[in-house]
Amino acid sequence: QVQLVESGGGLVQPGGSLRLSCAASGSIFSIPAMGWYRQAPGKQRELVATITSGGITNYADSVKGRFTISRDNAKNTVYLQMNSLKPEDTAVYYCNADRVYYSDRNPNAYGLDFWGKGTLVTVSS
Repeated sequence: QVQLVESGGGLVQPGGSLRLSCAASGSIFSIPAMGWYRQAPGKQRELVATITSGGITNYADSVKGRFTISRDNAKNTVYLQMNSLKPEDTAVYYCNADRVYYSDRNPNAYGLDFWGKGTLVTVSS
């Protein structure tokens, strides 16, 4: 009913930049919070950043000052601007929508924990 599709990953040299996008589609009235997570080879998935519909952001300590999360509520799209990339940022980046409300008429019509399929970011010289 709801799909998240990431784009923008790729290969970049250390110190470079990338911008990830994630578009949500389907039966959507509102998405209170969206976020980015990442999973490096052999490691658990970890939080990168989240943002509410009101623009409140939260970042992992490892990316503070380098990454910026933003969103376009009208387009149900969230972005991740990644600057000063390091090899340790190499991972598959996943988009998440914690809760999606389907209707403005029924507050009980919602779904939980939607994920995209991920986009690979490789930081290497």
